Amino acid sequence: MAKITVVVNPIAGGGHGARIGAQVVEQLRKVGSLESVVSAASAIETLEETQRVVSEGTDGVIAVGGDGLVHLVIQALAQTGVGLAVVPAGTGNDFARALGMPLASPEQIIERVLTTAPQPIDLGLANQRFFGAILSTGFDSIVNERANSMRWPRGPMRYNVAIARELPLFKPRHYRFTIDGETFETAAMLVAVANGPSYGGGMKICPQAQVHDGWLDVLILKPLSKIEFLRVFPRVYAGTHVNHPAVVIRRARSVEIEADAIAYADGEREGPLPIRVTIAENALMAWSALRDPLST
Repeated sequence: MAKITVVVNPIAGGGHGARIGAQVVEQLRKVGSLESVVSAASAIETLEETQRVVSEGTDGVIAVGGDGLVHLVIQALAQTGVGLAVVPAGTGNDFARALGMPLASPEQIIERVLTTAPQPIDLGLANQRFFGAILSTGFDSIVNERANSMRWPRGPMRYNVAIARELPLFKPRHYRFTIDGETFETAAMLVAVANGPSYGGGMKICPQAQVHDGWLDVLILKPLSKIEFLRVFPRVYAGTHVNHPAVVIRRARSVEIEADAIAYADGEREGPLPIRVTIAENALMAWSALRDPLST
């Protein structure tokens, strides 16, 4: 019988992670499939413990938390062949969306892990660090900086409040791109390099991006007036913003970005540009509903 390691972020979703993590651990223990539990006090310890478990041998990992935890765990699992399942328990859960299971219950995830094999999916690779969903820079990264410093409100609304505070101050940046060998420069408000379709808790910034197609989707938002930006922004939740003439999307295997700006990946701070992003095709084994739909 498969032996599964559970990695939990107990503070994900305001404590939601601890409650769901306990359910997952109990269910795996009942069926005799619990290998070990990782619930460390810091991100560094979580990564180190997960790497240790993988090196010692485990049949799979269930991550219980949000996109920040997934971002950590994929650093340990990428290119090892050890499968990853995600029980969404954070505020964003965009990697779970990319896997086609944003509303999957712990019971559904465990059943899938114990009865099916994981499938290969792609990851993004940014300056030798993997990401699962979106790397972005520009306005949304500035908003992330603001949101991460705020204690209120909780959940996705915090991102919207940060937008309202930063937009009046924001000015487009000048970017230099090299996409699959082609170099060009342009002013932009926002740049997203997507392996999956959404970030920020369901904002479909690159709605056609898929984690198993071998490509990155690169979105460039050209400068807009702030009034026009506010008119277009709500359309990101349906993905219809891509029809606006200021939005450019290209598919790429690699992209280099230079600017006086900060990058975020999976909601985690990557640091200042320049940055080089490539597609890491089939880099991760994961349980998903992409090829075998799971009712959610």
